[in-house]
Amino acid sequence: MLGAVKQQLFKQFIWESLLVTAIAAIFALGLSYILLPFFDELAGTQFQFNALLDPIILIGLVVLGVVIGFLAGAYPALLLSNIKLAKILKSGFSFTSGQSVRRSLIVFQFIISIFLIISTVVILQQLSYIRNKDIGYNKSNVVVLPIDYKTIPQVDALKKVINNIPGVESVAAANNEPVDVKWGDAIQTKDGKSLTVNALPMDEDFIKTMQLKIVAGSAFNQTDVLQIDTTNKYKNFRYSFMLNESAARALGWTPEQAIGKEISKDAPGRIKAVVKDFNFKSFHDPISPLLIFLDHFQTQDIFVRINGGNTVSTIQGLEKIWKTRVPYRPFEYKFLDDDYDALYHTEQRTAGVFTTFSVLAILLACLGLFAVTAYAVMQRTKEIGIRKVLGANISSIILLISKDFLLLVIIATAIASPIAWYVSEKWLQDFAYRINVQWWVFIAAGGVSILVAFVTVSLQSIKAAIANPVKSLRSE
Repeated sequence: MLGAVKQQLFKQFIWESLLVTAIAAIFALGLSYILLPFFDELAGTQFQFNALLDPIILIGLVVLGVVIGFLAGAYPALLLSNIKLAKILKSGFSFTSGQSVRRSLIVFQFIISIFLIISTVVILQQLSYIRNKDIGYNKSNVVVLPIDYKTIPQVDALKKVINNIPGVESVAAANNEPVDVKWGDAIQTKDGKSLTVNALPMDEDFIKTMQLKIVAGSAFNQTDVLQIDTTNKYKNFRYSFMLNESAARALGWTPEQAIGKEISKDAPGRIKAVVKDFNFKSFHDPISPLLIFLDHFQTQDIFVRINGGNTVSTIQGLEKIWKTRVPYRPFEYKFLDDDYDALYHTEQRTAGVFTTFSVLAILLACLGLFAVTAYAVMQRTKEIGIRKVLGANISSIILLISKDFLLLVIIATAIASPIAWYVSEKWLQDFAYRINVQWWVFIAAGGVSILVAFVTVSLQSIKAAIANPVKSLRSE
């Protein structure tokens, strides 16, 4: 009315949008500086904030801000600058165009939120499955002491002394931890059949210390340990072997049939026992054939099972003996279950990142829904006032405003669920041992989203429902 043309109005709206975007960018940089250490810890990264101060990065951020500001402001600028003056003076900015765009954006935001919620639940369920599944041995309360070749000759003496420490239940030695056996080998039977296997050299106490289950035969004992000529340690050498169930099955034997059979691994030996299959790698890999054999010369770790009653005191006892018996090597220890958990650090970090972004996505979706609801309530102020005059109660008005928006969340759930199921199945295919995605996960994710959306919409709906209808009708 004061003579402004459409181009001037368009520019005004665009500049307002760019200004809001610029303010947001400044706050975003500040938040990035504050939260970057937390994100690095969460995601296992090492980003440096100084990288953002690189001229190329800064130019990129400015361009990104301009693009976002223009895209965010272009649509309302075109819409508002084209409203006829007579319509504005008669009824204000009471127009209904653009509803499909707003509704589509709400659906899109909740699709992302529900997808992240479902994916997060699936990841957490798989991690819980990994933590709680019986892996075939007891990894809890086992202290691992790495050693070197210089310590190998005194391992037996070390074990005897360590066994006398209060809180120690048993001590064993082996070439590798059972959580991730890397030794590869091959065996042959007397009839010429060969089999590629993983192999785990150990001492006679390892089976008992790790609480492995023997399904046929008997455990190693002192009679299986050969007294070897130190000048030629492999002269007339014979092994005592164990197989896991998968190895026995691959050779065509039942566990009972395998006992006493002669096989060879660069030296002959007889199978003394078959152990129950256990996970000696991560759940990404299926249980494969495993050969277990006695060989004190291949020891790389000492395993100490403690009762867990007074861990600190037991560790102190281990350190005291270590400094006395192995003074040339620093006392280093770790817990077996920590190394087991380390196999799944990637999955744990993924779960943390997805959980964080699920919360952020829900928050952003609710902010958008809150704004659209406020706008819808403003547009229906007169209608709500008339309904209240005619006897509508608060609950009916809340339902009137909420139902359309809740329908959008239901639509988002229907779209996001198959996408999340497909992506989750693809991710789970990387595990040889995995959960099945349960139907209730999709119902729960949709239910949580609907509940959050209902609370968000209700904040505006209740405000409109309790307003004085006379005031709203008078203003109209």
